[in-house]
Amino acid sequence: MKWLELHIDATQASLEPVSEMLRELGIEGLVIEDEADFQNFLEQNRQYWDYVDPSLEQQMSGKCRVTFYLEDSEAGYTQLAAVRIALTALQKAHPEYPVLILSMENIQDADWENNWKAFYKPMEIGERLIVIPDWEEVDPKGRIPLRLNPGLIFGTGGHATTRLCLEALERTVKKGMRVLDLGCGSGILSIAALLLGAETAYGCDIDEKAVDVAYENAALNGIDRSRYTVRAGDVLSDAGLQRDMGNGYDIVVANIVADVIIALAAAARRLKKPEGLFLCSGIIDDRAAEVRDSLEKTGFTVLEENSAEGWFSFLCR
Repeated sequence: MKWLELHIDATQASLEPVSEMLRELGIEGLVIEDEADFQNFLEQNRQYWDYVDPSLEQQMSGKCRVTFYLEDSEAGYTQLAAVRIALTALQKAHPEYPVLILSMENIQDADWENNWKAFYKPMEIGERLIVIPDWEEVDPKGRIPLRLNPGLIFGTGGHATTRLCLEALERTVKKGMRVLDLGCGSGILSIAALLLGAETAYGCDIDEKAVDVAYENAALNGIDRSRYTVRAGDVLSDAGLQRDMGNGYDIVVANIVADVIIALAAAARRLKKPEGLFLCSGIIDDRAAEVRDSLEKTGFTVLEENSAEGWFSFLCR
């Protein structure tokens, strides 16, 4: 059997979150290289050495790397796609981490990108939507087609958290609504809302690359900037973004992570209409009760709690 050798270059702060992310995806047998562990080993075993080759110290300098192995097969590339999506989500949730770099031994970046695309196929979601990669030609068979090229931005429809949000939007979006997408990534949720009948949508993301990607995906679906606005910034601290965004939204959606949802809850109440909805997802199962409790303490009433593959979403008023 052939194997793919993959590396994620991290930092001391992000090493454990990256390792935990891989374990949650069912990837074990991790090889972790950490300069701090190396230096600690030297200190704890000083009695056994009196010289360390400078080239070895230089090789370990600043190194924090997780190495793992996947089968060189369709199943392996499917897992690789999941790693890529999860790594992007982790980076988005923790902008304080330096860039996390995923690389593969003996395969050029272009080959990796093409292999990833080969296993990202059209997905029927809910009763009415079908997410179609931009490079695929497929008959939507009466469903609403949402064409997408996620680039390096989180949001393909393949992750359970995104599917939970799309299914909830399918049930709740009504003609003429205004929708706000916090942490819009590829724009998949706000674009879906527009295709489902919303009049306008506003997306924001802390990643500046999301602006271009979301606008490009909107154009793929025939949506122009008269109905769709995307901005980069932190909704909690960027006063200019807050003014530009306004409030009074019928639906506020946030597919992020538990800690960010807890931090955003009060802002989401201010941003929506009094009778509006807050849809949040990206919540791992062992944080679901904590997030629900925080939402209720903020003043929300949870109308729906849904889950898939160990992830939870809440629809609140």
